[in-house]
Amino acid sequence: MLKKLTYNRLTWIDLESPTKEEVRGVMESYDIHPLVAEDLLSETIRPKVDYYGNQIYLVLHFPTVSHSHGDKTSQEIDFVVGKNFLITVHYETVDSLLEFSKMFEVNSILEKSNLGEHAGFLFFYIIRELYKNLSSELNIVRKTLETIESEIFSGNEGLMVEKISNVNHKLINFKQAIRFHKDVLNSFEVAARDLFGEKFAFYAKAISGEAYEVASILDGHKETLMDFWNTNDSLLSSKINKTMKALAVLAAILLPVSIVGQIFGISSTYVPFMDQPGAFFTVLEVMGVAAIIMYAVSKWKKWL
Repeated sequence: MLKKLTYNRLTWIDLESPTKEEVRGVMESYDIHPLVAEDLLSETIRPKVDYYGNQIYLVLHFPTVSHSHGDKTSQEIDFVVGKNFLITVHYETVDSLLEFSKMFEVNSILEKSNLGEHAGFLFFYIIRELYKNLSSELNIVRKTLETIESEIFSGNEGLMVEKISNVNHKLINFKQAIRFHKDVLNSFEVAARDLFGEKFAFYAKAISGEAYEVASILDGHKETLMDFWNTNDSLLSSKINKTMKALAVLAAILLPVSIVGQIFGISSTYVPFMDQPGAFFTVLEVMGVAAIIMYAVSKWKKWL
């Protein structure tokens, strides 16, 4: 599906799951390098940036924590940035691009932005919107971490094991998706300075700054989660140890009671006074005294 939007002399072409005919048409209209056109037809595993003198080609993957229109943990977006055009290619619906296209159509953001010189500024505002969305995704994780912290110290350590593991899995996927962003954007800075001039250097640097900020928030969440994980494990281990200790003490208390019961459970032919009236209650009294003695010893030894 192809969507073409224009503003002054700038053109933004957004392609979702493009066909060969759509890519061929774009390639001919905007002099796209054949190698780039070939890459646009299918997803690319490795993030990268290529500079062809009159255009910059970037491949970036953006993680999805709270939502996705597919079953993947990240969404690939390819960017072809020229002097007066920007081409974005993705293989499923990307909410951030969809929202930005709506703003583009009504000029709500364009009138307040410096987009008149070249497409580098359009790329800047789009990718800033994408990183803003990543910050929102991480904010959802932050709220989950707050819930985990509350539950851990409310005595729900056992229930938190799975929840902490799920959040850790999300953060791992998130980090996996953006781990090459800094390197790619650093290379983009060099290419953009050559293509758009020194005036755009600040904006190219700001894009890298957005990536660094997201990575910093992610590392903070990861560190916090690991602290919660260690704390939860400690509290859970302490609770298990207390339970095991209580069971061990209980077994120690019941051991003499069990021995007494077995002794007096032998045939009355071999045990004195078992044929006497009240022998049953006497045995119960002996078992009770044995249990009390073992309980007192446990308290004295501070086992309880």
